[in-house]
Amino acid sequence: MIEEEKHALLQTKCWNFSNRAHNLSDPCHWEGISCNDFGSLVEMNYQQMTTQCYRLADFNFTAFPNLERLTLSERGLIDTIPSQIGSLHKLIHLNLSFNNLTGIIPSQIGALQKLTYLDLFDNSLIGIIPTQIGYLQNLTYLDLSYNSLTGIIPSQIGSLHNLIELRLYFNSLTGIIPCQIGAVQNLTYLDISFNSLTGSIPSQIGSLHNLIELRLHSNSLTGSIPSQIGSLHNLIELDLSCNCLTNPVPTQIEDLLQLTYLNLSYNNIVSRNEHALLQRKWWNLSNGGSHYYCDWDGIPCDGLGRVILINQPRIYSQHPQLVDLNFTELERLKYLNISRMGITGTIPTHIGGLQNLNYLDLSCNNLTGIIPTHIAGLQNLNYLDLSCNNFSGGIPSLIFNLRDLQHFDVSQNQLSGGVPEKLENFNNHFHVDVSQNNLNGNVPDILNDYLHVDGNFSHNKFNGILPSSICSEPPSCSIDLSYNSISGSIPGEFGRLQYINLSYNLLSGYVPSEVYSSFPHDILNGNRELLTPEKIHKGSKSWLKIIIPLTIFLVITFVVGFILFESFKKHKKSISKAREAKNGDLFFIWNYDGKIAYEDIIEATEDFDIKYCIGTGAYRSVYRAQLPSGKIIALKKLHRREYGNTFLAKSFHNEVKMLSEIRHRNIVKLHGFCLHNQCMFLIYEYMERGSLFYVLNYDDEAKELNWSKRVNAIKGITNALLYMHHHCAPSIIHRDITSNNILLNSKMEAFLSDFGTARIIDPDTSNQTLLVGTYGYVAPELAYTLVVTEKCDVYSFGVVTLETIMGRHPGDLILSLSKTCTRSILLKDILDSRLPLPSQKDARDITLLVTIALACLNPSPKSRPSMQQVSQRLLSSSLPLAIPFNNISIQHLANEDMPIM
Repeated sequence: MIEEEKHALLQTKCWNFSNRAHNLSDPCHWEGISCNDFGSLVEMNYQQMTTQCYRLADFNFTAFPNLERLTLSERGLIDTIPSQIGSLHKLIHLNLSFNNLTGIIPSQIGALQKLTYLDLFDNSLIGIIPTQIGYLQNLTYLDLSYNSLTGIIPSQIGSLHNLIELRLYFNSLTGIIPCQIGAVQNLTYLDISFNSLTGSIPSQIGSLHNLIELRLHSNSLTGSIPSQIGSLHNLIELDLSCNCLTNPVPTQIEDLLQLTYLNLSYNNIVSRNEHALLQRKWWNLSNGGSHYYCDWDGIPCDGLGRVILINQPRIYSQHPQLVDLNFTELERLKYLNISRMGITGTIPTHIGGLQNLNYLDLSCNNLTGIIPTHIAGLQNLNYLDLSCNNFSGGIPSLIFNLRDLQHFDVSQNQLSGGVPEKLENFNNHFHVDVSQNNLNGNVPDILNDYLHVDGNFSHNKFNGILPSSICSEPPSCSIDLSYNSISGSIPGEFGRLQYINLSYNLLSGYVPSEVYSSFPHDILNGNRELLTPEKIHKGSKSWLKIIIPLTIFLVITFVVGFILFESFKKHKKSISKAREAKNGDLFFIWNYDGKIAYEDIIEATEDFDIKYCIGTGAYRSVYRAQLPSGKIIALKKLHRREYGNTFLAKSFHNEVKMLSEIRHRNIVKLHGFCLHNQCMFLIYEYMERGSLFYVLNYDDEAKELNWSKRVNAIKGITNALLYMHHHCAPSIIHRDITSNNILLNSKMEAFLSDFGTARIIDPDTSNQTLLVGTYGYVAPELAYTLVVTEKCDVYSFGVVTLETIMGRHPGDLILSLSKTCTRSILLKDILDSRLPLPSQKDARDITLLVTIALACLNPSPKSRPSMQQVSQRLLSSSLPLAIPFNNISIQHLANEDMPIM
């Protein structure tokens, strides 16, 4: 190798270029280094991940005049791209993706006129796209996506006649799509989504006859879809969703015979007739100065702003019709999403001809008529959403023969009739929502033989009795049957479900203890004939009012018996008074066969002997006790020296109040309490594995808590917080979600505990509070607002989720989220190293959980998801990973779209 080049490479030894060298003295023999016949460097290829950050400016570009290929991907590079890069006049391939580069793209990059491949994907570059990029006449691949670029797309991009792929998505680009884009006629892939582009789609885009994928979604584009788009005969994917497009969908879209993916959702498309109405100014309609036709005289509209009647001569009443969108010829279509477009009319028969369709979303339009049976002819369908329309009639039974269907939603319609009682043909991962209709008949037995079922049958007219069989893995099954007319009793097996809502039905009989103790009591509201433990207890008291006087009357008839009875009663009364003095004025224990005496507690712990203590803190200790019945319980006892502490006493009272009123399978059960000025303790169900914090901090325990168990533990806490925030009225805020306050039973199932600081949210007050919680878990806004909301718990949940995945508190990661080096951190590198890398299924779940956790950690409370949205995301997502698990970075997941309400 030429001496100058060799010296320059050796100067960068801190980059670990030579860590796999075969011959340290000759860089030409290093792995990743290639030289020409004269010993001059022509290729450098290093794509491995490193956790260290290196400055690209340390690399002496001017020392390598013959360099043709430079790949420094995933090297943790920081700082700016130096202008000296323009000296590499022979460079044909430049890949600096997946780094932490900042600053602007230097204009000197235009000097690399032999460049064919330029990849700066996933960095932190700012500023504009330099116009000098138009000098790169040989460029075939350009990727500047996942940066923070601003400004316009330069018109000089039209000079790149050899360009095949152009990727500019996930930036902050503004302005219009330049019409010069039509000159890049070799283009096969164009993605400029997730920007802030405005203006219309240029008609010149129809000149890109080689285009295979066109993605313009998630911008602010207006105007109509150009008819020239029908000239893109090679187009396979077209996504124009989430824009402000108006006017009719051109009929020429039917000419895209190769199309497999079509998404036009979330636009303001109007019918061709409404468009014509806006154009006919010469009809002299009295618009009163308004440009909005619904304000014109004689043009009434419905609540969605659609014309419903035109009371003017020479105009005819017509709505935007789905039949206007004729997809008959699009036989290869697999994905079709035309939701939220204001479409009316019926589902045309030609939809049934799309035999390759596996995703169909027509939701939130104004479609009417019946659901046609030809939908059932789409044998490959696995996602069908017809919700939020005006469909009537019944659900075609043939739909339930679609074996691959995983998501079926017809909620918020006017459907009637019944559904099949057996749905055994469905996939084991199944979401069904038929809520808010007029359906009747028996409840379908969907809980039999399914692994993951999420069913919503609420707000209908279902009758009959509940199915007795449930799915083989009940923690993954949830069903909502509220607001129906279901009668009969509740099977005890329902207590094993993840969630069940039976409120406002006609159920009767005894509520099984498994159900009563596993779910919030409001799931039974509105069923007057149900016998809950409280009602039975009250009924027993009523009988005692009859039996006791009768007994006394009989005893009176026997003088000796009466004397003995009186003697016994006096003796019992003296014992009762003695016990009352000993036990205190607040002592109650429930949920056991018979009462637990105070003496049983003292005897089981040998008056709280230290050998029964399993944990201690600054203010309280936790004891393990076995009762005479054999039942094992946990007792949390306040230290004697703290009995006069009013704050701690209030905390104990608060915990009793909260846990006495709520029931959920993932909230630890309070079995009893003793609150007295001489003794304060709470009695809980015993959790064999202790706290999540304890398990994560001991290697053997942490290894037993494998990936699937960690995922299930997080889902359990999600369910608990979902119940507290959204199923309790008013909402309950925990305020101290930490790994120490999450307990695990013998099966490693998670339970939320320690409600001493919990608070009921009063919508009529400011909810200002003292700053409570645990350092490292408290939401940042509490430090300066002292206003507690559900989003405070959401933040803490995000911390605990990351802690569970990482095996340690994520403080360092949270601090680095806003720093440049974060982009070089891969998801796989933050995972708990005590466990092997996850399987494909666990990898998908972990990726989703980390995405959710990062959204929960947003500094802005309004930008965090609610626990309801977290739960819905966990239930609805089963999509495969878009990129290999080993390549997913934390920055990717931080930029993932998480819908917020």
